[in-house]
Amino acid sequence: MGGKDNPMREIKVDKMIINIAVGEAGDRLTKAVRVLQQLSDQQPVENKARYTVRTFGIRRNEKIATHVTIRGEQALNLIDRGLKITDYEISQRHFSATGNFGFGVNEHIDLGLKYDPNTGIYGMDFYIVLCRAGFRVGRKKRCKGKVGQNHKITKAEAIEWVRTKFQAEIRK
Repeated sequence: MGGKDNPMREIKVDKMIINIAVGEAGDRLTKAVRVLQQLSDQQPVENKARYTVRTFGIRRNEKIATHVTIRGEQALNLIDRGLKITDYEISQRHFSATGNFGFGVNEHIDLGLKYDPNTGIYGMDFYIVLCRAGFRVGRKKRCKGKVGQNHKITKAEAIEWVRTKFQAEIRK
């Protein structure tokens, strides 16, 4: 009972978050928003600084970064394009204990976007959240339940999923 053919045990991508941390408000941030808009065809959200850091020259509540959340087939497509830049190699340290993982890309033009001298080049962080069928039970408001320990995604399962889904090499 409950072998490899169980559809409830199938791992899938819940969402993917792409983050560009510019570190300052103004023109560079609006250009970063434009880059994420071209990449995802969605309107990105701007993030504010939590507290003032004088050495970095940022103030509390100053907009310093932007991110966008992508779901579904488009997320899988962008993960594949992002892993292609890293030569389908990802470190084992990039995986969390809860089965999520992330990696960075140094230049957005490697993802297939045209280079625009006015915009410049931006690096970005990809963070992928994995889930299984039934994870909504723990998130819904009415009749909330708990996801059992056996049903949660482990680090080893996430590594194996990336290895089989994208034929990626996992470094130690």
